[in-house]
Amino acid sequence: MTMVVANLVRAPILLLLFAVSSAERVWIVYVVAFAVSTLGQFFRPAENALLPRLVGVEHLVPANALNALNDNLSRLVGPALGGLVAAWFGLGGVAAVDAASFLIAAGMIAAIAASTRAERTPPPDAATVTGTWAAVWREWLAGLRLIWDNRALRVVFGVIAISSLGEGVMGTAFWVYIDEALDGGMLEAGWLMSAQAVGGLVGAVVIGARGKTHSPVFLLGWGAIWLGLIDLATFNYPAFLPGIWLGVVLMAIVGVPATAFGTGYVAALQTEAADAYRGRVFGALGTTMGLLMIVGAAIAGAATERLGAVAVLTIDSLAHVAAGAFALRTLGTGAATRIGRKQLSIP
Repeated sequence: MTMVVANLVRAPILLLLFAVSSAERVWIVYVVAFAVSTLGQFFRPAENALLPRLVGVEHLVPANALNALNDNLSRLVGPALGGLVAAWFGLGGVAAVDAASFLIAAGMIAAIAASTRAERTPPPDAATVTGTWAAVWREWLAGLRLIWDNRALRVVFGVIAISSLGEGVMGTAFWVYIDEALDGGMLEAGWLMSAQAVGGLVGAVVIGARGKTHSPVFLLGWGAIWLGLIDLATFNYPAFLPGIWLGVVLMAIVGVPATAFGTGYVAALQTEAADAYRGRVFGALGTTMGLLMIVGAAIAGAATERLGAVAVLTIDSLAHVAAGAFALRTLGTGAATRIGRKQLSIP
Protein backbone atom coordinates (compact mmCIF):
# COMPACT_ATOMS: atom_id res chain seq x y z
CA MET A 1 0.00 0.00 0.00
CA THR A 2 2.84 2.42 0.80
CA MET A 3 4.31 1.96 -2.67
CA VAL A 4 0.95 2.48 -4.38
CA VAL A 5 0.14 5.63 -2.41
CA ALA A 6 3.64 7.07 -2.96
CA ASN A 7 3.26 6.68 -6.72
CA LEU A 8 -0.31 7.99 -6.80
CA VAL A 9 0.73 11.12 -4.90
CA ARG A 10 3.83 11.75 -7.01
CA ALA A 11 1.88 11.74 -10.27
CA PRO A 12 -0.19 14.92 -9.67
CA ILE A 13 2.77 16.67 -8.05
CA LEU A 14 4.71 16.28 -11.30
CA LEU A 15 1.89 17.96 -13.21
CA LEU A 16 2.73 21.17 -11.35
CA LEU A 17 5.59 21.50 -13.84
CA PHE A 18 3.02 22.70 -16.37
CA ALA A 19 3.02 25.97 -14.42
CA VAL A 20 6.70 26.60 -15.24
CA SER A 21 6.19 29.02 -18.10
CA SER A 22 9.05 31.45 -17.48
CA ALA A 23 12.36 31.82 -15.68
CA GLU A 24 10.58 33.48 -12.77
CA ARG A 25 8.76 30.20 -12.09
CA VAL A 26 11.77 27.90 -12.11
CA TRP A 27 11.44 27.66 -8.33
CA ILE A 28 8.49 25.33 -8.93
CA VAL A 29 10.91 22.76 -10.37
CA TYR A 30 12.85 22.70 -7.09
CA VAL A 31 9.68 22.29 -5.05
CA VAL A 32 8.50 19.42 -7.25
CA ALA A 33 11.91 17.73 -7.16
CA PHE A 34 12.00 18.00 -3.36
CA ALA A 35 8.49 16.58 -2.96
CA VAL A 36 9.07 13.69 -5.38
CA SER A 37 12.39 12.84 -3.73
CA THR A 38 10.80 12.93 -0.26
CA LEU A 39 8.05 10.52 -1.29
CA GLY A 40 10.71 8.28 -2.78
CA GLN A 41 12.09 7.82 0.74
CA PHE A 42 8.84 6.03 1.60
CA PHE A 43 8.75 4.01 -1.62
CA ARG A 44 12.23 2.49 -1.54
CA PRO A 45 12.08 0.94 1.97
CA ALA A 46 8.67 -0.53 1.16
CA GLU A 47 10.03 -1.97 -2.09
CA ASN A 48 12.99 -3.60 -0.35
CA ALA A 49 10.73 -4.94 2.41
CA LEU A 50 8.27 -6.41 -0.10
CA LEU A 51 10.73 -8.34 -2.27
CA PRO A 52 11.51 -11.14 0.24
CA ARG A 53 7.78 -11.87 0.41
CA LEU A 54 7.61 -12.38 -3.35
CA VAL A 55 10.68 -14.59 -3.85
CA GLY A 56 12.41 -17.21 -1.75
CA VAL A 57 15.56 -16.39 0.19
CA GLU A 58 17.63 -18.33 -2.34
CA HIS A 59 16.43 -15.93 -5.05
CA LEU A 60 17.02 -12.66 -3.21
CA VAL A 61 20.38 -11.90 -4.79
CA PRO A 62 19.19 -12.50 -8.40
CA ALA A 63 15.99 -10.55 -7.72
CA ASN A 64 17.91 -7.57 -6.35
CA ALA A 65 20.28 -7.81 -9.31
CA LEU A 66 17.29 -7.45 -11.62
CA ASN A 67 16.30 -4.32 -9.70
CA ALA A 68 19.83 -3.00 -10.25
CA LEU A 69 19.45 -3.82 -13.95
CA ASN A 70 16.28 -1.72 -14.05
CA ASP A 71 18.00 1.16 -12.27
CA ASN A 72 20.93 1.21 -14.69
CA LEU A 73 18.65 0.92 -17.71
CA SER A 74 16.71 3.93 -16.48
CA ARG A 75 19.96 5.88 -16.07
CA LEU A 76 20.82 5.18 -19.70
CA VAL A 77 17.41 5.34 -21.37
CA GLY A 78 15.70 7.93 -19.17
CA PRO A 79 17.79 11.00 -20.06
CA ALA A 80 17.68 10.20 -23.78
CA LEU A 81 13.93 9.62 -23.73
CA GLY A 82 13.40 12.73 -21.64
CA GLY A 83 15.43 14.76 -24.11
CA LEU A 84 13.31 13.56 -27.02
CA VAL A 85 10.04 14.26 -25.22
CA ALA A 86 11.28 17.71 -24.16
CA ALA A 87 12.28 18.51 -27.75
CA TRP A 88 8.88 17.52 -29.09
CA PHE A 89 6.51 18.62 -26.31
CA GLY A 90 8.50 20.76 -23.90
CA LEU A 91 8.69 20.49 -20.12
CA GLY A 92 4.96 19.86 -19.88
CA GLY A 93 5.30 16.78 -22.05
CA VAL A 94 8.06 15.45 -19.81
CA ALA A 95 5.87 16.03 -16.75
CA ALA A 96 2.90 14.26 -18.35
CA VAL A 97 4.95 11.21 -19.39
CA ASP A 98 6.62 10.99 -15.98
CA ALA A 99 3.28 11.28 -14.16
CA ALA A 100 1.81 8.57 -16.39
CA SER A 101 4.73 6.28 -15.55
CA PHE A 102 3.97 6.63 -11.83
CA LEU A 103 0.30 5.85 -12.39
CA ILE A 104 1.14 2.77 -14.46
CA ALA A 105 3.60 1.62 -11.79
CA ALA A 106 0.97 2.10 -9.07
CA GLY A 107 -1.43 -0.10 -11.02
CA MET A 108 1.18 -2.80 -11.50
CA ILE A 109 2.08 -2.80 -7.80
CA ALA A 110 -1.60 -2.96 -6.84
CA ALA A 111 -1.97 -5.98 -9.13
CA ILE A 112 0.94 -7.69 -7.37
CA ALA A 113 -0.68 -7.08 -3.99
CA ALA A 114 -4.00 -8.41 -5.25
CA SER A 115 -2.45 -11.55 -6.71
CA THR A 116 -0.35 -12.43 -3.67
CA ARG A 117 -2.81 -11.36 -0.99
CA ALA A 118 0.01 -11.74 1.50
CA GLU A 119 -0.72 -10.20 4.86
CA ARG A 120 2.12 -8.36 6.49
CA THR A 121 2.73 -9.27 10.11
CA PRO A 122 2.59 -6.00 12.04
CA PRO A 123 5.12 -5.38 14.80
CA PRO A 124 3.73 -5.77 18.32
CA ASP A 125 3.92 -2.05 19.02
CA ALA A 126 2.46 -0.90 15.69
CA ALA A 127 -0.43 0.85 17.37
CA THR A 128 1.92 3.06 19.34
CA VAL A 129 3.81 4.40 16.34
CA THR A 130 1.04 5.46 13.99
CA GLY A 131 -1.24 8.42 13.72
CA THR A 132 1.04 11.39 14.47
CA TRP A 133 3.99 13.19 12.94
CA ALA A 134 6.03 12.00 15.92
CA ALA A 135 5.55 8.49 14.53
CA VAL A 136 8.13 9.19 11.83
CA TRP A 137 10.75 10.02 14.45
CA ARG A 138 9.81 7.00 16.59
CA GLU A 139 9.87 4.65 13.59
CA TRP A 140 13.34 5.87 12.66
CA LEU A 141 14.64 5.38 16.20
CA ALA A 142 12.98 1.96 16.38
CA GLY A 143 14.71 0.96 13.17
CA LEU A 144 18.05 2.11 14.53
CA ARG A 145 17.50 0.12 17.74
CA LEU A 146 16.71 -2.99 15.72
CA ILE A 147 19.90 -2.54 13.75
CA TRP A 148 21.96 -1.98 16.90
CA ASP A 149 20.64 -5.14 18.56
CA ASN A 150 21.63 -7.38 15.63
CA ARG A 151 25.35 -7.91 15.03
CA ALA A 152 25.10 -8.57 11.30
CA LEU A 153 22.82 -5.57 10.77
CA ARG A 154 25.23 -3.37 12.75
CA VAL A 155 28.15 -4.34 10.55
CA VAL A 156 26.21 -3.90 7.30
CA PHE A 157 24.85 -0.60 8.52
CA GLY A 158 28.37 0.59 9.34
CA VAL A 159 29.62 -0.31 5.87
CA ILE A 160 26.67 1.49 4.27
CA ALA A 161 27.30 4.52 6.49
CA ILE A 162 30.85 4.74 5.13
CA SER A 163 29.55 4.30 1.59
CA SER A 164 26.92 7.01 2.08
CA LEU A 165 29.53 9.47 3.29
CA GLY A 166 31.52 8.49 0.22
CA GLU A 167 28.56 9.16 -2.05
CA GLY A 168 28.33 12.65 -0.63
CA VAL A 169 32.06 13.13 -1.10
CA MET A 170 31.86 11.81 -4.66
CA GLY A 171 28.99 14.09 -5.58
CA THR A 172 31.09 17.11 -4.67
CA ALA A 173 34.70 16.15 -5.46
CA PHE A 174 33.99 14.25 -8.68
CA TRP A 175 33.28 17.42 -10.64
CA VAL A 176 36.44 19.05 -9.34
CA TYR A 177 38.36 15.92 -10.36
CA ILE A 178 36.96 16.20 -13.89
CA ASP A 179 38.12 19.79 -14.08
CA GLU A 180 41.51 19.52 -12.37
CA ALA A 181 42.76 16.03 -13.23
CA LEU A 182 41.17 15.48 -16.64
CA ASP A 183 40.86 19.09 -17.78
CA GLY A 184 37.32 18.23 -18.84
CA GLY A 185 33.77 19.38 -18.40
CA MET A 186 30.19 18.16 -18.76
CA LEU A 187 30.96 16.09 -21.86
CA GLU A 188 33.72 14.11 -20.16
CA ALA A 189 31.60 13.67 -17.04
CA GLY A 190 28.79 12.31 -19.22
CA TRP A 191 31.13 9.75 -20.79
CA LEU A 192 32.31 8.54 -17.39
CA MET A 193 28.82 8.32 -15.91
CA SER A 194 27.45 6.54 -18.98
CA ALA A 195 30.35 4.07 -18.83
CA GLN A 196 29.54 3.27 -15.21
CA ALA A 197 25.88 2.71 -16.10
CA VAL A 198 26.89 0.29 -18.86
CA GLY A 199 29.15 -1.52 -16.39
CA GLY A 200 26.24 -1.66 -13.98
CA LEU A 201 24.12 -3.37 -16.63
CA VAL A 202 26.83 -5.97 -17.16
CA GLY A 203 27.21 -6.38 -13.41
CA ALA A 204 23.47 -6.89 -12.94
CA VAL A 205 23.44 -9.62 -15.57
CA VAL A 206 26.48 -11.36 -14.08
CA ILE A 207 25.26 -11.11 -10.48
CA GLY A 208 21.77 -12.16 -11.51
CA ALA A 209 23.09 -15.26 -13.26
CA ARG A 210 25.64 -16.32 -10.65
CA GLY A 211 24.33 -14.67 -7.50
CA LYS A 212 23.04 -17.90 -5.97
CA THR A 213 26.59 -19.19 -5.61
CA HIS A 214 27.64 -16.41 -3.23
CA SER A 215 26.24 -15.10 0.03
CA PRO A 216 25.07 -11.49 0.33
CA VAL A 217 27.98 -10.67 2.65
CA PHE A 218 30.46 -12.06 0.11
CA LEU A 219 29.02 -9.70 -2.51
CA LEU A 220 28.91 -6.81 -0.05
CA GLY A 221 32.48 -7.24 1.17
CA TRP A 222 34.26 -8.02 -2.07
CA GLY A 223 32.08 -5.54 -3.94
CA ALA A 224 33.21 -2.76 -1.58
CA ILE A 225 36.86 -3.83 -1.83
CA TRP A 226 36.97 -3.91 -5.63
CA LEU A 227 34.86 -0.77 -5.85
CA GLY A 228 37.47 1.02 -3.74
CA LEU A 229 40.46 -0.40 -5.61
CA ILE A 230 39.13 0.45 -9.06
CA ASP A 231 38.09 3.92 -7.91
CA LEU A 232 41.61 4.33 -6.52
CA ALA A 233 43.05 3.59 -9.96
CA THR A 234 40.46 5.80 -11.68
CA PHE A 235 41.21 8.88 -9.63
CA ASN A 236 45.01 8.53 -9.68
CA TYR A 237 45.85 7.33 -13.19
CA PRO A 238 45.88 10.89 -14.72
CA ALA A 239 49.09 11.55 -12.79
CA PHE A 240 50.81 8.88 -14.93
CA LEU A 241 48.76 8.69 -18.13
CA PRO A 242 46.92 11.63 -19.73
CA GLY A 243 43.56 11.34 -21.42
CA ILE A 244 40.09 10.20 -20.44
CA TRP A 245 39.79 6.85 -22.16
CA LEU A 246 41.39 4.77 -19.42
CA GLY A 247 38.98 6.46 -17.03
CA VAL A 248 36.05 5.45 -19.23
CA VAL A 249 37.23 1.83 -19.20
CA LEU A 250 37.76 1.82 -15.44
CA MET A 251 34.35 3.41 -14.83
CA ALA A 252 32.74 0.68 -16.92
CA ILE A 253 34.58 -2.01 -14.97
CA VAL A 254 33.68 -0.52 -11.59
CA GLY A 255 30.01 -0.87 -12.43
CA VAL A 256 30.32 -4.61 -11.77
CA PRO A 257 31.57 -4.46 -8.14
CA ALA A 258 29.26 -1.50 -7.51
CA THR A 259 26.32 -3.69 -8.48
CA ALA A 260 27.64 -6.55 -6.35
CA PHE A 261 28.00 -4.19 -3.39
CA GLY A 262 24.51 -2.74 -3.73
CA THR A 263 22.88 -6.12 -4.32
CA GLY A 264 24.78 -7.67 -1.43
CA TYR A 265 23.88 -5.12 1.22
CA VAL A 266 20.19 -5.05 0.29
CA ALA A 267 19.95 -8.85 0.30
CA ALA A 268 21.84 -9.03 3.61
CA LEU A 269 19.41 -6.65 5.29
CA GLN A 270 16.41 -8.41 3.77
CA THR A 271 17.67 -11.72 5.10
CA GLU A 272 18.66 -10.65 8.59
CA ALA A 273 15.61 -8.48 9.40
CA ALA A 274 12.40 -10.28 10.32
CA ASP A 275 9.42 -9.52 8.07
CA ALA A 276 7.53 -7.52 10.70
CA TYR A 277 10.44 -5.09 11.13
CA ARG A 278 12.03 -5.05 7.68
CA GLY A 279 10.34 -1.81 6.65
CA ARG A 280 11.65 -0.06 9.77
CA VAL A 281 15.18 -1.22 9.11
CA PHE A 282 15.18 -0.01 5.51
CA GLY A 283 13.42 3.20 6.50
CA ALA A 284 16.02 3.96 9.15
CA LEU A 285 18.79 3.07 6.72
CA GLY A 286 17.41 5.29 3.95
CA THR A 287 17.01 8.30 6.24
CA THR A 288 20.47 7.87 7.71
CA MET A 289 22.01 7.43 4.27
CA GLY A 290 20.45 10.70 3.14
CA LEU A 291 21.78 12.55 6.17
CA LEU A 292 25.27 11.10 5.78
CA MET A 293 25.37 12.02 2.09
CA ILE A 294 24.70 15.63 3.07
CA VAL A 295 27.47 15.43 5.68
CA GLY A 296 29.82 13.87 3.13
CA ALA A 297 29.14 16.64 0.64
CA ALA A 298 29.87 19.28 3.28
CA ILE A 299 33.10 17.55 4.32
CA ALA A 300 34.19 17.19 0.70
CA GLY A 301 33.61 20.88 0.04
CA ALA A 302 36.02 21.90 2.79
CA ALA A 303 38.52 19.05 2.31
CA THR A 304 38.74 19.43 -1.47
CA GLU A 305 39.72 23.06 -1.11
CA ARG A 306 42.55 22.13 1.25
CA LEU A 307 43.75 18.76 -0.10
CA GLY A 308 42.55 18.65 -3.69
CA ALA A 309 39.97 16.41 -5.31
CA VAL A 310 42.31 13.50 -6.03
CA ALA A 311 43.44 13.24 -2.40
CA VAL A 312 39.87 13.38 -1.09
CA LEU A 313 38.64 10.77 -3.56
CA THR A 314 41.64 8.57 -2.75
CA ILE A 315 40.72 8.60 0.93
CA ASP A 316 37.14 7.73 0.01
CA SER A 317 38.35 4.80 -2.12
CA LEU A 318 40.55 3.43 0.66
CA ALA A 319 37.64 3.74 3.10
CA HIS A 320 35.56 1.44 0.88
CA VAL A 321 38.38 -1.11 0.80
CA ALA A 322 38.68 -1.03 4.58
CA ALA A 323 34.91 -1.28 5.08
CA GLY A 324 34.63 -4.30 2.79
CA ALA A 325 37.53 -6.06 4.48
CA PHE A 326 36.00 -5.36 7.88
CA ALA A 327 32.66 -6.87 6.82
CA LEU A 328 34.32 -10.03 5.52
CA ARG A 329 36.54 -10.34 8.60
CA THR A 330 33.70 -9.73 11.06
CA LEU A 331 30.84 -11.67 9.48
CA GLY A 332 32.49 -14.16 7.15
CA THR A 333 31.07 -14.98 3.73
CA GLY A 334 28.36 -17.24 5.09
CA ALA A 335 26.60 -14.60 7.15
CA ALA A 336 23.20 -13.20 6.30
CA THR A 337 21.93 -16.56 5.04
CA ARG A 338 20.25 -17.77 8.20
CA ILE A 339 16.76 -16.41 7.66
CA GLY A 340 14.30 -17.75 10.13
CA ARG A 341 16.89 -18.82 12.70
CA LYS A 342 16.29 -15.80 14.86
CA GLN A 343 13.76 -13.03 15.09
CA LEU A 344 14.32 -9.42 16.00
CA SER A 345 12.46 -7.83 18.87
CA ILE A 346 12.10 -4.26 19.97
CA PRO A 347 13.94 -3.49 23.19
